[in-house]
Amino acid sequence: MRKSFVTAAEVAAFAGVSRSAVSRTFTPGAYVSARVRARVSEAAVQVGYRVNRLARNLIQDQSSLVGIIAANLETPFNGAPWPR
Repeated sequence: MRKSFVTAAEVAAFAGVSRSAVSRTFTPGAYVSARVRARVSEAAVQVGYRVNRLARNLIQDQSSLVGIIAANLETPFNGAPWPR
């Protein structure tokens, strides 16, 4: 059984480049030569690699996730304070 995701290390091995070259290829603004970028991009397509945004957010100490805490889902529009 194949795992559900492909790692950057696997892309690097397939493309014949370093793991950091794969990382730089998918990091906006990071330098990587056009030749290496093309090799990594092609390898990523062939092996089905997708950037793990959750892992990237953990490394960058930020995310775009929003959490909602609700106590009573049967009356979701009860936002006013209780009458006294």
